[in-house]
Amino acid sequence: MSLNEQDSRINKLNELKLLGINAYPEKFDKKNDISDVLKIFEESNIRSLKEIQEGPNSLIATAWRLILLRPHGSITFGKIKGQDWEIQIMFDKKNTKIILWEGEDNFVDNINEQNAYKIIQKYIDVWDRIWVKWEPFKTMTGEKTLFVDKIQLLSKSLLSLGEKFHGIENADMKIRKRYLNIIHNDPIKEMLVRRSKFWNTIRNYLLELWFLEVDTPILENTTWGADANPFVTHHNALDIDINLRISCWELRQKRLLVAWFEKTFEIWRIFRNEGMSPEHAQDYTQMENYWAFADYKQMMELIKNMYLKVVDTVYGKRQFTIKWHEVNFDDERKEIDYSAIIKKMTDIDIFDSSEEEMVEKLKELRADGKVWNRARLVDSLRKYCRKNISWPAFLVNVPTFVSPLAKAKQDNPNLTNRFQIIIAWSEIWNGFSELNDPIDQRNRFQQQQDMRDAWDPEAQMADREYVEALEHGMPPAAWFGVSDRLFSFLEDLPIRETHFFTLCKPVNKD
Repeated sequence: MSLNEQDSRINKLNELKLLGINAYPEKFDKKNDISDVLKIFEESNIRSLKEIQEGPNSLIATAWRLILLRPHGSITFGKIKGQDWEIQIMFDKKNTKIILWEGEDNFVDNINEQNAYKIIQKYIDVWDRIWVKWEPFKTMTGEKTLFVDKIQLLSKSLLSLGEKFHGIENADMKIRKRYLNIIHNDPIKEMLVRRSKFWNTIRNYLLELWFLEVDTPILENTTWGADANPFVTHHNALDIDINLRISCWELRQKRLLVAWFEKTFEIWRIFRNEGMSPEHAQDYTQMENYWAFADYKQMMELIKNMYLKVVDTVYGKRQFTIKWHEVNFDDERKEIDYSAIIKKMTDIDIFDSSEEEMVEKLKELRADGKVWNRARLVDSLRKYCRKNISWPAFLVNVPTFVSPLAKAKQDNPNLTNRFQIIIAWSEIWNGFSELNDPIDQRNRFQQQQDMRDAWDPEAQMADREYVEALEHGMPPAAWFGVSDRLFSFLEDLPIRETHFFTLCKPVNKD
């Protein structure tokens, strides 16, 4: 928008104030919405335009944003747009009145020798928000139109929202000024509505199974629940450095298992100070749930039913195209052995091969390798291998040394009862039977702490108080977690584009 156009709108605002017209009223009764409008147009007793002009008798009132204005002498056509639709309006010199301030009776049709029609033509612009009272009619071409009897300005737009038909084309601006992209781009708005429905479907599914929704702190002394680097901040009142959580505070929810609660879940924001990619964001929504007296196999069945509920409710279909993969949620879900698939694809035995051999293999594969320790090298090999796995696949028999919270298998303590769900080359879900042996947990904490002390910032911190809680006795339980990544995959969009708003680096305007 040019400075001249913005100055013009500001001047109009100032002149409206001199005329006694409030451009920003505190409230107004919208009264009716789209369903009321459509219902009236379905009725057969809609009068002709001539009958309305000879004696208008407005039936209904509503408020939307003006998106088009075309004066034609003594009449003006326009369009108003709401959240889900738009419709044509028409007002004329003879009948239309403009409202001064709150209250439908506070209208004028003549101020300072200018009639209301001229005021409307001069001072109301495209993108202003207006309230209109109207009666329906259809044009000669059959277009549904609202004949306007009264108009009130609800919000004067001082900045243009851009050209209606092309919207925002700059990719950075689409993220930075998200609200403008939503205004111009109905598919984006519809996607965000689906996002809300996505999380509500998961919430309702768990509530129906008698899971209790809980909320745990965002700020924590010790981060746990994922291999990730936390954001660090300072607590002024306690004068200590603290972390923003990297999971829905798993160790807190498991304390609730100790304290009688058998089925819990949380849907909330988590924060990870890591790189950005189409699959990674620094803050996002995640769900984690705990189920006492259940194992990972039972959790797998619950999750299979959950994602079918999600795709049926939110999308009404089970076939998707995700990153060029054809994904059908009705397909049989095969299980793939963690170490076997790495051995098959890389010729590396994650238990017997040396770390030097793993480093050389990652270089040969040109795979990203965080060369810190054996656990990181194995995880990098896994990430390479999963790029060759589409859907459906449950990665099972995950090694103990990369699963510090999962229960080890009784017949093979080197493996855990854990599963990772792979869709279109990426890990989407993760779940396992919980480790509830306090001695085993203390030893695994120490292993993670040793890795962290050796400069592995994504190794998990030791939580001694949690071990003490386990010593009081935690029942057998299963855990599962899913994040925004699943929704972004179903939409086939980068994860940041599926958020209502996302953090952007400030623009230097100097």
